[in-house]
Amino acid sequence: MVNRSLDHIDTLVIHCPSWVGDIVMATPTFDCFRENLPNTKIVGLLKKNAQGIVRDGPWFDGFIDCQNRSWSGFWHTIKQIRGCKPDMAVLLPNSIRSALTVRLGGAKKVYGYRRDLRGAFLSSGPKPVRSNHEIVPVPMTRYYLEICRWLGLKTPEQAKPRLFVGEKLLKRGQSLIQKYGIQEKDFVVGLNPGASFGASKCWPPERFAKLAELCETEFNAKLLLLSGPGEQEIARAVMAKSLANIIDTGPDKVDLELLKPLVRRCNLLVTNDTGPRHYAVALDVPAVVIMGPTDPRHTAANLDRTVVVRKELDCSPCHKKVCPLEHQCMTEITADEVLAVAAKLLEECK
Repeated sequence: MVNRSLDHIDTLVIHCPSWVGDIVMATPTFDCFRENLPNTKIVGLLKKNAQGIVRDGPWFDGFIDCQNRSWSGFWHTIKQIRGCKPDMAVLLPNSIRSALTVRLGGAKKVYGYRRDLRGAFLSSGPKPVRSNHEIVPVPMTRYYLEICRWLGLKTPEQAKPRLFVGEKLLKRGQSLIQKYGIQEKDFVVGLNPGASFGASKCWPPERFAKLAELCETEFNAKLLLLSGPGEQEIARAVMAKSLANIIDTGPDKVDLELLKPLVRRCNLLVTNDTGPRHYAVALDVPAVVIMGPTDPRHTAANLDRTVVVRKELDCSPCHKKVCPLEHQCMTEITADEVLAVAAKLLEECK
């Protein structure tokens, strides 16, 4: 463990995770660095389209666009890091590429998990907990914060993700909400039927369609259909199969930043196990998460206003993007079951 003071660090680059949900779950770690290093310039390294997730928060003094889809983008990222002249870099991703990127970017010290054969690129860092040579899954909020603990920083007792909606973003969100005809008194249920990970994470569109009808009847709800890039087909299928009056946000091309005020306006979010579920946690919105192929231990934290609906099967968790079988982990979950869980959650959250 590094027990010495880090006050001499003028510039710190934090290489943020790639997945939306992981970025949100890393916000307690961002909090920790900001609180322990109030005079340090902290730069977030993450993809440009994801920077809006953490914008308006107190964590970063600037951003670097992480471009890793091509060699030209890779070298452009390295040049941007060099321009910052970082004294130190912290890696939240586990990849060798992330370590190589900040090393070539000139970071004097590089800290992150010592795993996946990348130790040669690191100054040092913690090792993940293993059992029988396998890494033990833990909630990602705790996983990321362990780097802070290893560095000797004071960590929060309650590690809860946070997201922020600034005044300008709030106005953008309110403008859309007004356009959709949603009033202050309305009970809004957000439906998130997509998942950028792959089809295996997606509850069938006809189930979301049925659930929309049930929520409209049971809660007298306004229904807000949330979808991202590449999820238009799923959104269209939900709209086509449902008799409910659903507001489709797809035509407005809601990005990851604008998604924040929309999720915050929801009284309930029903979602696959994907990024928006973590928005709900960070924004204190009750959420029902329909989980299939993923390991629930990675997200088993801050569940006081979240319920996970999941079927334990012999093949789960498989972590496969496309199910090679009959997708039973999702098809065995019914709309009536989800509605009952949602009603109970809402009662408990009163």
